[in-house]
Amino acid sequence: MGETKEPDLTALLIDWSNGNRDALDGLIPLVEPVLRRIAGAQMGGERADHVLQTDALVNEAYIRLVDQNRVRWANRAHFFAICARIMRRILIDHARRLEAAKRVDRLPRVTFTERLGEGPDELDVEVLALHGALEELAELDPRQAAVVELRFFAGATIEEIAEALGISPATVKRDLSTAQAWLHRRLK
Repeated sequence: MGETKEPDLTALLIDWSNGNRDALDGLIPLVEPVLRRIAGAQMGGERADHVLQTDALVNEAYIRLVDQNRVRWANRAHFFAICARIMRRILIDHARRLEAAKRVDRLPRVTFTERLGEGPDELDVEVLALHGALEELAELDPRQAAVVELRFFAGATIEEIAEALGISPATVKRDLSTAQAWLHRRLK
């Protein structure tokens, strides 16, 4: 009995980037478990009564991903970083709709320090406040903002972040520590 070789995710991403819509059909079963993990990591920091659930977040991300026809996927790490960013945007859009509806008391909140690792203490913040602080950090240091985004929103490991950004794990740890301290001061 011959072994069935699992399709190469990066090759499928490149095929999709080159306009092969059939490649998307091959991608979905390969990426779905990872997208559910990313969505679970993002939803894990949300309030228990959040309207969106993990499945809804994954489905909405699929819809937005299918519309990504100008992205040139470099590799799987690049793809999953974009997925995490899309999911973050979905949660931010949801929070903005709640704010616009004047339901400020129900704005989604996240526990910041707990999701990044060790820190002086936990910081419970609104998603929109964290988003604003991350945008400020991205202006000061885009790589630190990317490290935080991958760790916090995608639930990526130090090694996965290092691979995605092409830096050493030690640099990821330094960036994460520095960014966490800056964000903690900014959000407190």
